[in-house]
Amino acid sequence: MKSQVRPDHYIKGSYDTKERFVSYWHQISEIIQLRSNKVLEVGIGNGFVSRYLKKKGINVVTLDIDHELKPNIAGSVLSIPFGSKSVNVVTCCEVLEHLPYIDFTRALKEIHRVSREHVILSLPDHTAIYRFNIELPRIKKPIKKLIPHPFPRPTHHEYDGVHHWIIGKTNYPLKKIVLDIKRTGFKILKTYRVFEFYGHRFFLLEKL
Repeated sequence: MKSQVRPDHYIKGSYDTKERFVSYWHQISEIIQLRSNKVLEVGIGNGFVSRYLKKKGINVVTLDIDHELKPNIAGSVLSIPFGSKSVNVVTCCEVLEHLPYIDFTRALKEIHRVSREHVILSLPDHTAIYRFNIELPRIKKPIKKLIPHPFPRPTHHEYDGVHHWIIGKTNYPLKKIVLDIKRTGFKILKTYRVFEFYGHRFFLLEKL
């Protein structure tokens, strides 16, 4: 199975936006909060997250199907070359949508197999929302809310050479993705969309 994303996809000026770096911050923050001594990052991307975590003293092993991205280990999320329960935390951010949805649960089962405790997952979410950012004089922190559209009208998604499917598009409502995650043996501790980059939805999963 070859990578479906070209290596130069991750170094284009249009890819690493300010908003995407906020998403990187959430990846890093979730990992640090789990206080794990070993992390497997599935999908190395541009390498920013793993390089930062390694400088923080966290033992991160990277896995990617594309050897040109120079992961620690070249391999597929559909057949992870690790033993069962071999890593405390697995992080897999903005990766699984690059596979046909038929492979979604298969990939999750492999992640479930190798993880010992937690998984940090993020997926694109295009469900219609309203975004509110209110600043009041006597309140130190701004009030930030993402409110789902009461009557969303999902649009059909055509494979664009990068994404096979996206949450919120026709046939991929959030409730379907949540159900499939739970069916693979995970408990969803929390899920949220990044306020500054609401096209990304995070899931903090606990292995049951």
